[in-house]
Amino acid sequence: MTKVLLAGATGYLGGYILNELINRNYDLRVVVRSPSKLSPEEVKKIEILEAQVTEAESIINCCQDVDIVISTLGITRQKDGFKYIDVDYQANKNLLDEALKHGVKKFIYISVFKGRELRDLKICEAKELFVDELKQAQLEHCIIRPNGFFSDMAEFFHMAQKGRIFLFGDGEFKVNPIHGKDLAVVCVDAVKNNEKEIEVGGPEILSQNEIASIAFDVAGNEKKITYIPEWLIKISLFLLRTFTFQKFYGPIELFLTVLSQDMVAPAMGDFTLREFYMNLK
Repeated sequence: MTKVLLAGATGYLGGYILNELINRNYDLRVVVRSPSKLSPEEVKKIEILEAQVTEAESIINCCQDVDIVISTLGITRQKDGFKYIDVDYQANKNLLDEALKHGVKKFIYISVFKGRELRDLKICEAKELFVDELKQAQLEHCIIRPNGFFSDMAEFFHMAQKGRIFLFGDGEFKVNPIHGKDLAVVCVDAVKNNEKEIEVGGPEILSQNEIASIAFDVAGNEKKITYIPEWLIKISLFLLRTFTFQKFYGPIELFLTVLSQDMVAPAMGDFTLREFYMNLK
């Protein structure tokens, strides 16, 4: 039986990948910082290694007898004093070193859509540094580049609940976000397919205006939209990068950048944004 090691199992995407792997009956080991975040049912079906992957010594031999590594490791919100380079690059590099030491056959890494083009952003720079390492390593690899998650779109719904949504430009920038469950299917399918790189988004290509309309409709509020001019976004990015620390500006930098351009990836999956918003009510 194929043995899979999953790193980042308690995160948003990692949780869906964990369930998909369990449903497909893989022999499974997970590396987590906080095992208490796993459900009792999950704990019964998996092997757990409690570790801090940023510390190489804490994951020694984690890949022993492992065939496939799947890593979702990365900072989504700045916390614990870590920088992007500490987690998105170094933690994954530590894991890759262990994979190579133990003869792992394949390493699947979840990066970000348009990561190469957005490499000037700190978070993407760290991710792409690891992608460079992975491509040069002596093992099979698959780099999965998902578009924004539905969870990233939750803020539009929360704004709609409060009565007003703020959009960039004229609101016509397009995106096809993907549900974590749909993305998990793609990630686990990658265990057996031969693709080296997969770009993936959700089934619906929507403008920000369309996302706002769905959010207001589900929230049951009158549509009120304020449009933020692009020049103001550029000035805001400059000021953030100049006068604040990476811990503060990193997440905002990514948010402002990806929402001020089209972000359309190959469409996959079944879950719609309306369904997601309905579940937020």
